[in-house]
Amino acid sequence: MTGIPARLTLGPVLFNWPAARLADFYRRITDEAPVDTVVLGEVVCAKRPPAVEVLAESVDRLRRAGKEVLLATLALVMQPRERQAVRDLAVQDDAPVEANDATALALLRGRPHAVGPYVQVYNEETLALFASHGATRLCLGPDLPVEAVVALAARAAELPGFSLEVLAFGRLPLAISARCYHARAHGLQKDGCQFVCGRDPDGLEVETLDDAPFLAVNGVQVLSGSYGCLLPDLQLLQAAGITGFRLSPQAVDMVAVADIHRSVLDGELAAAEGQVRLAALMPEARFANGFLHARAGLDWLAARRTGPE
Repeated sequence: MTGIPARLTLGPVLFNWPAARLADFYRRITDEAPVDTVVLGEVVCAKRPPAVEVLAESVDRLRRAGKEVLLATLALVMQPRERQAVRDLAVQDDAPVEANDATALALLRGRPHAVGPYVQVYNEETLALFASHGATRLCLGPDLPVEAVVALAARAAELPGFSLEVLAFGRLPLAISARCYHARAHGLQKDGCQFVCGRDPDGLEVETLDDAPFLAVNGVQVLSGSYGCLLPDLQLLQAAGITGFRLSPQAVDMVAVADIHRSVLDGELAAAEGQVRLAALMPEARFANGFLHARAGLDWLAARRTGPE
């Protein structure tokens, strides 16, 4: 164990939730969720109407509640207006920025910033390079086996003021594209999508030709069909030196999800019992942690009933 208290981060909402839902969501997170950091902003699609007033109100409320706020950039920047939006975000002083693509990294160089899971890091020297450019924390992509996570955590521990985070809960981000899968599924073009992604607040499930569960789509983004869950592995990751654990918002009671993870991280709840409680919140969900164990990403290795009850 590192002796450093584990921190919980709530990642950005990836789905096209209406402004009223977002406002209610962040009010409840502010007042009830045991998270230390909240990442706000549109990551997936620049076409989605920005809930500017909601985000501004949420930043203020979260800060007054003692929570740290990060502002996320887009994960795919293609158009001049999108590049300008990233430039505007990079120079603002309202909150630190989390970079999700190389465009943002270049603009933030020399300023303290975070790096999101859409910027892939697979070796220690890349980690050190980002730190030398001003990054103070980094959330690893979800596809790394535990051996790689351990090696990266050891290097991160040598970098002053730098911390490493893993995606502990939520559909896993697998790919992002210029093509809008949601629009195509409804017989629409991307330019005339009618924001149909808003019909699926937790992503649109995709099945194989044999009707087997497969993936989920969210506009231009491909997500895992199962929900990433590292509850069985939190103790292992803490021992490896990971100090940050990210929860990706889903259409479920995220306050309860955060409570479960906080209790397991603090040693107040056994991982197996945490699993039982999470499954009760999401009775139809399929969970996965295969990537961490160098297996197929959709595999699930459940926790044993050990530790405090």
